[in-house]
Amino acid sequence: MVGIPVTARAYIAGAVVCAAACALPALLPGAGTPWRALTLLAALYAFCEWPVRCPLTGRALGAGAVPMGAGSFLPVLLAATLLLPPAAAALAAVPGALLSGVEERPALPRRIWRAARLALAAWAAAYTAVLLGGPAAVAASDFPYVLLPAGCGALAFCLVLTALDGGILATAEPVPVRDAWPGLLTRSLLPHAVHGLAGLMMAVLWRSPYGWSAALFVLLPMYVSCWMYGQYHRERAAHQATIRALVQAVDIKDAYTRGHSERVGRASVLIARELGMEEDRLDVIRFAGILHDVGKLGVPTRVLRKDGPLTPQERRVIELHPEYGHEIVRGIGFLGEARAAILHHHERMDGSGYPYGLSGDRIPEAARVVAVADAFDAMTSTRSYRRARPVATAVAELERCAGRQFDPRMVRALTRALDRYGWTTAVTADEPEGTGAGTEAGAGAGAGPGRQGGQGGAPAPGAPAPGASPAGAPGAGAGGSPRAGARPGTPARARRGALPGRRPAPGPGHGQAWGGAR
Repeated sequence: MVGIPVTARAYIAGAVVCAAACALPALLPGAGTPWRALTLLAALYAFCEWPVRCPLTGRALGAGAVPMGAGSFLPVLLAATLLLPPAAAALAAVPGALLSGVEERPALPRRIWRAARLALAAWAAAYTAVLLGGPAAVAASDFPYVLLPAGCGALAFCLVLTALDGGILATAEPVPVRDAWPGLLTRSLLPHAVHGLAGLMMAVLWRSPYGWSAALFVLLPMYVSCWMYGQYHRERAAHQATIRALVQAVDIKDAYTRGHSERVGRASVLIARELGMEEDRLDVIRFAGILHDVGKLGVPTRVLRKDGPLTPQERRVIELHPEYGHEIVRGIGFLGEARAAILHHHERMDGSGYPYGLSGDRIPEAARVVAVADAFDAMTSTRSYRRARPVATAVAELERCAGRQFDPRMVRALTRALDRYGWTTAVTADEPEGTGAGTEAGAGAGAGPGRQGGQGGAPAPGAPAPGASPAGAPGAGAGGSPRAGARPGTPARARRGALPGRRPAPGPGHGQAWGGAR
């Protein structure tokens, strides 16, 4: 169990002991365990979970084809909870959990954990069904009453898995305790309700005159569902790979931006979550934040890396990067509104931004989110030539510029999110406000010392002249003295740096490596 925290080991050990206590009565003499039904159900679940490879495609089939914990064949277990005593139902989950594929290491403790959690959930569901007369109602095909024990059993199954998954998030992963459980139950209820209905159908067919073989027909649509789910996740993985490739290309071309894209994506999600956006939309907002600078691929490298003052023509080229970015991603359909955010994240609320001078609500909402996240990271990032601003200073500057440059609603959302989750920065000095912070919010700064370009939008009101050299006179903060050739009103690029951020609240998929059924 190398690499697993001590608290997580203790938590797993406790779950294993509880699961063993639940399953032990089935092994005692005189328990009356229906071994034939138990063996068939356990073997069926194990076969479904075993990642078999298709000889034609070479791809894994079965539950192993999708992310761990997706629970595509949970109907087999839920059928077992209606057909078997609670202790036997707990045993039915063990072989399949131990045989299922594991993508992360160490594999053995993850398999043991998965077996324990499923055994406990199956025991709770079967016990609930027995209390409500579920096995008798299934045998008699007593509809609609049988829906009550089946539904309550599926709910108990879901509740136990949610409680256990939150615990493993809090002990095995760097997720704060307060953020480990929120959202898990709501994301799990609907899938478990569907699996519960399929499990009920299997159980009724099993008890029918046609016997267990008839119940196997229920698995066909479940297998198709599993295959489609696997296709969805393979497509999603391809999307992620596409985004990583684009970001890496930008990082290679302009090394000073390395890490900035991911941090802007993270801050954008914090804002969007605080605004109450749906989980599906959060992914698009994150994509927008990560790819907002992808247009730099269209900017000549000599301009990006120029150490001296930029000519007016070079500044105009820099200011074209949002349009370049939009052209690069316009054919990537899954980005959705992220494409508009990439194009418009340098617009200002007062209409003085670029590329189209949009104002107010005419600026897409996603672009307004990314603009605030971009400026915040610009101010709180550290470079060898300029020290990071404290978070409080950055927030104060965003609030000062709210209404003119930034959407006040987005600024308030970021402030609330920072109060809730925090934001860890490597601040080298606790510099007082007013030492160039205005330049950071309004203009941001170049990707290198003494460079100016079009990254952070127009300068903040009252800020030093855009284009002020970050390598200016000592004590001038990030502003310094104006650069030769700087043109008033010209947007300046955001100075960015490596910023370790605190992990936000867990989103969908957290804990799946440990078998989270979501």
